[in-house]
Amino acid sequence: MILQRKDVLGLEEMSAEEILGVLDIANQFRAVFDRPVRSVPVMRGRTVVNFFHEPSTRTRISFELAEKRLSADIINFVSSESSFKKGETLRDTAENLAAMKIDMLVVRHSSAGAAQYLARVLDCSVINAGDGPHEHPTQGLLDIMTMRQRLGDLRGKKVTIIGDISHSRVARSNIWGLTKLGAAVTLCGPPTMMPGGLDKLGCTIEYDLAQAVKDADVLNVLRIQLERHTSRSFPSNREYHKMFGITTDVVRSLKKNAFVMHPGPMNRDVEISSEVADGPRQVILDQVANGVAVRMALIYLLSGGDPGALGGTA
Repeated sequence: MILQRKDVLGLEEMSAEEILGVLDIANQFRAVFDRPVRSVPVMRGRTVVNFFHEPSTRTRISFELAEKRLSADIINFVSSESSFKKGETLRDTAENLAAMKIDMLVVRHSSAGAAQYLARVLDCSVINAGDGPHEHPTQGLLDIMTMRQRLGDLRGKKVTIIGDISHSRVARSNIWGLTKLGAAVTLCGPPTMMPGGLDKLGCTIEYDLAQAVKDADVLNVLRIQLERHTSRSFPSNREYHKMFGITTDVVRSLKKNAFVMHPGPMNRDVEISSEVADGPRQVILDQVANGVAVRMALIYLLSGGDPGALGGTA
């Protein structure tokens, strides 16, 4: 068994062996994308509910596409059109869905811990698609998959994560996954966006962008999560871009084979310039494609799929 669990709630709880096992299966599913018929029948007759209580574009479409390519039956839950508006609790809504004998729940919620709570009260498998500022495990996995495609073994590689660390679930999943695989993680951003205690996770904290990107193999650039801020954490977008924005000048200072990532959505010319976002050193669309493969792998494995049976399928 690659996954020794019913649910995927975060990379904090996953071992390095589990992470690498999931990515190996994702690589097999990635090969499906180049075939004339891009679907496999491994989830036929299984039902997956996409339970998105928070706005999403990339993650939701990626999960839906992964489910369709596995031939699953899909139900999309839209909170703005649900009984949440009538006062129904998260638990009541989830238990009603589970009573309909669904096989899997993909949940995004603005509250940290929502996915963990649902996993405790439901018998079906739960995949965390992002819970507040806590974790975003599938984004962490697809980021790591993209890095490994370019760098191979990540032990000793330097990954610099830049931006709104305090409010970023992507940063937390990256930190947990990368440190378990032996990468050296540097965090960079304004002091007002840097929570305490991250050095205890084995990260280097740097407030000077030039020092943070020096000798980096990867820059993973984060969006400023304004919707989670209770007060202004920096003077202006222009000031932030001047101090921490990834520009062509920053990219020119990188090592020859270093590359730039971004989980999206991008604030162009704030955390990343348009020239870099559209330039030859970014792998942003590779991240998007790998996201579908990672989510296919997780859904397949949690549904009891046999990794050894994929040779003739994927």
